Amino acid sequence: MLEPLKTQCGFATETGKREENEDFVAFYSGAEDQQAIYGSMAIIADGIGGTGGGRYAAELAVHEFIDAYYEQKETLGVKRMAENALTSINRWIFSQSSRDPALKGMGTTFSSLILIGSQAHVIHLGDTRIYRLRNNRLQCLTTDHVHQHPDLQHVLTRALGIDDTVHIDYSHHNLNLHDRFLLCCDGVHTVLNDHKIQQLLVQNQSTHDHAQALVQQALIAGSQDNVSAIVLDILKLPPPDKSFLESAVDELTILAMPKVGELIDGFRLTAIISEGRFTCLFLAQDEQGMHGEVVMKFPILAANTEAIYRQAFIREHWITSHVHNVWIAEQVELETNRQSWLYTIMPYYAGETLENRLLRSKISLEQGIEISLMLIKAVYALHKERVIHRDIKPDNVILLAQGGLKLVDLGVARLPGLNDEMESTAPGTPSYMSPTLFKGGFGDEQSDLYALGVTLYRMFSKGHYPYGEVEPFTRPSFDKPVPLSQYRPDLPAWLDILMAKAVNPEKVFVNAMDLAYELENGLARGTAVLPMKNDFSTRVRSVLNHWLN
Repeated sequence: MLEPLKTQCGFATETGKREENEDFVAFYSGAEDQQAIYGSMAIIADGIGGTGGGRYAAELAVHEFIDAYYEQKETLGVKRMAENALTSINRWIFSQSSRDPALKGMGTTFSSLILIGSQAHVIHLGDTRIYRLRNNRLQCLTTDHVHQHPDLQHVLTRALGIDDTVHIDYSHHNLNLHDRFLLCCDGVHTVLNDHKIQQLLVQNQSTHDHAQALVQQALIAGSQDNVSAIVLDILKLPPPDKSFLESAVDELTILAMPKVGELIDGFRLTAIISEGRFTCLFLAQDEQGMHGEVVMKFPILAANTEAIYRQAFIREHWITSHVHNVWIAEQVELETNRQSWLYTIMPYYAGETLENRLLRSKISLEQGIEISLMLIKAVYALHKERVIHRDIKPDNVILLAQGGLKLVDLGVARLPGLNDEMESTAPGTPSYMSPTLFKGGFGDEQSDLYALGVTLYRMFSKGHYPYGEVEPFTRPSFDKPVPLSQYRPDLPAWLDILMAKAVNPEKVFVNAMDLAYELENGLARGTAVLPMKNDFSTRVRSVLNHWLN
């Protein structure tokens, strides 16, 4: 069976300076057979109205929503199921408020986060809020339904029970591994600004401790209301669902290639970074102020390329959502309904490609091993999630100006359980392709490890290939690699031997970390003996120097 979505949830609620607590919070995971279809949900409701009416409305709304939502046919979709449930609940609360003088003015805000597969669905009414913390950056996913006039800032324009009809806000968002969500009432967010909330949420604590800390800080800050918070972490995401992923991009159109200076969905294109056979990369600035400087990748329209690019879009999004690793490029997720074209966005990483770096100057042993270990960890992180990169090469490695690196270009990766047109041919760059790929293989861990070996060989050899550069549509010979010592006699013999092993097309490493271990072991234990030259006298001098030293 496919492993389901895994979460951790914690909550806290306090009466504060009110006479009674009119907030109600809940987390419901559903029955085991319901989770994949209906998902799990976190809900917060903040009751309004005196004499216990607010608490009654909040608690009733939460209980009845859970019951009504899970009783409906899943074919209606989350938005329709939520609307049906809340319409009925609103009618009941409004009716009771109108008939019973003791419950006059009764109502409640309502915010729910429904998690299904790799998506979060937001259902919202009122001024309770739902936040998302991703990569230590806080974003509010809801809009307060209150009058904007300063004198009416606490007057709700939408809530359950205040009118005979109800109109909900709905949005959906793709989940990333380690996303953290916060649901809170106005007793929290009116006294703690976004910066303070972000500071509290980035701490390394359990979800329960986070919720407790937010509530306590709101009370310390002088909140005059009830204070409640739910904190929910995404611990594991399920494998990809092809039909769902494809539907996510079906409505996005591929248009003609834009030009520098154009404004695309609020992003000003400032420069062309690179232009390839299938895509063009632009440097862009977010004029809406949400994402700063970014890199936008647009497809180049050509015959039979639209389906391929759509699949690349799906791959990159799934990988960046599921594989959370400091050495792998991230993808920027835009606000709901902002994106109108088919393109991908990633943060702008200041630095240079490994290809440019290795051609610019010779890389020392220590520098090379440091780069190697970071790149190996990136590849291992992909393989751990059964993702095959299929185009590892120095051009797809960015060395960051502040240190570190990013492995990029995940559009041709092979994903677990996702078969499509890309499987008919093995993508990649010929000089980095293993013999199995030339024979029609689709790509596996061993072919990635071979490409990784060629990448490291080129880095240490200052741009040379172990079997010579391979031209497209040719069949290379893998008889015997050129010794690294031929290009870098200044490097130790153990690295020469290890690089020959790394570019051996046979299965020589179980996984990427085996290569990392041999590099670290060689650096720690390997001698400084240099590879011998062909010249006999040079060999003799090398041996004598070794023994004399």
